[in-house]
Amino acid sequence: MKHPRLRDSKRLLTLEPYPMNEIPDEIIKKIGKRLVYMLCVGRTDISGDDWGNIFADAINGTHLLSPVGIADVVYEKMAWSMKTVKVSNPHRDDCSLRLISGRCSPDYSYGITDPHEDIQKTGRAVLTIWNERVNIAYDYYNPLRTSILVRSNDLLTYCLFEEENHRYVANHFYWKENKNGNLVGIDLATGEQRFTWQPHGSQFTIHTKMPKDVVKFKIKQPPILDMEETLNQIKFNEDWVEIL
Repeated sequence: MKHPRLRDSKRLLTLEPYPMNEIPDEIIKKIGKRLVYMLCVGRTDISGDDWGNIFADAINGTHLLSPVGIADVVYEKMAWSMKTVKVSNPHRDDCSLRLISGRCSPDYSYGITDPHEDIQKTGRAVLTIWNERVNIAYDYYNPLRTSILVRSNDLLTYCLFEEENHRYVANHFYWKENKNGNLVGIDLATGEQRFTWQPHGSQFTIHTKMPKDVVKFKIKQPPILDMEETLNQIKFNEDWVEIL
């Protein structure tokens, strides 16, 4: 639906370049083109920063390349958090995905020095830290989405979908410790695991499932550019290497 006309409409921010999960074919073609190029130059994997660069180029946005915060790619006043996950078969409908979502330190934020002393308190603190990061992002950007590129091991098969980047109600989850000493957050309504938090390193992971309305696409394996031929094309000479 269109944004309503309001007297305080000056506060309305960016209109989306497309509705969530209705990614135009033109953008998918641009993404595929960049992926083919990366394989051409011999890349064997795609990082989160790579995905941010590819997506920003495809939508004429800006990749912030910031190690903190949720907003990775921005388009006017809209932002995306960029995630990419590798699975054996991205086109399988029942894929469960783990999205590494930054570090949440209850010790730094709340002075919780022993996270195992009160697991429920620690879990609530982790979600509160995440929610505050979302709040900060919404101070600058709206809408705010997560863009998830699921890639195959050979980097030829992909799924792409988006989720709203939202806050979590802490009392909708309970926490327990797994065999590795990590804390896992369980959805009280469904009994499903939604979060993992690692005391060592404070890494916070959100678990999500691949929805049915994903964009599925493939690319062809291109020939890898010959190094010597490519260097000759750009007229490389040894003077380009300066030993200090």
